[in-house]
Amino acid sequence: MRGVSAQPTDDAATIIASLDDPDRFAQVYEKHAGMLYGYAYRRVGREIAEDVVADAFVAAFRARHTYDPGYPNAFPWLLSIVHRELARHHRAENARYRAYLRVKPDSGEEALADRVVAAATAQAWRRPLATALARLGQKERDVLLMVAWGGLSYEEVARSLNIPIGTVRSRLNRARRRMRDALDRGTTRSTLTDTAIEKRWWRRWSDA
Repeated sequence: MRGVSAQPTDDAATIIASLDDPDRFAQVYEKHAGMLYGYAYRRVGREIAEDVVADAFVAAFRARHTYDPGYPNAFPWLLSIVHRELARHHRAENARYRAYLRVKPDSGEEALADRVVAAATAQAWRRPLATALARLGQKERDVLLMVAWGGLSYEEVARSLNIPIGTVRSRLNRARRRMRDALDRGTTRSTLTDTAIEKRWWRRWSDA
């Protein structure tokens, strides 16, 4: 799934201009805040996500003089800052995945788990997917979700996390393998390709 991140435009020019005219940075916020919130919301829920995104933009504004103008799309840079803020809430994230397992369909609560989709097929996928995510190591989960929900390329993940691209690939491969193994235990083996199966995972998770 690659529909979360923004289409590349010249954010760099806006950020550079904001060094002399700080109000210009609001354009970066208006463009990317919604997508960053969506990413954080899926990981830690509404209330924490709001704080995470707000704190991330404060940090980004203060660090805007460090932005590399060679990268016209600021979304990966901003997501890396959101990621650092999320790291302080890893317990809340794990609790959120566990909460998905306790929520029953049609409970009337506003949690994302209740709104994944109304169809029974989505309800059937919610539990094994939440279980699989909860069982991933933090580093593997971060890489997987930055690709799946953040829409970043391997190169962008590597730059965001300051790790080699080979490490990104190895963590992603381990995460995908563990996700497939966990889901295979809870569902009937599909004849779809791995890529098609993964697209189905994230589509059903993110349709809320």
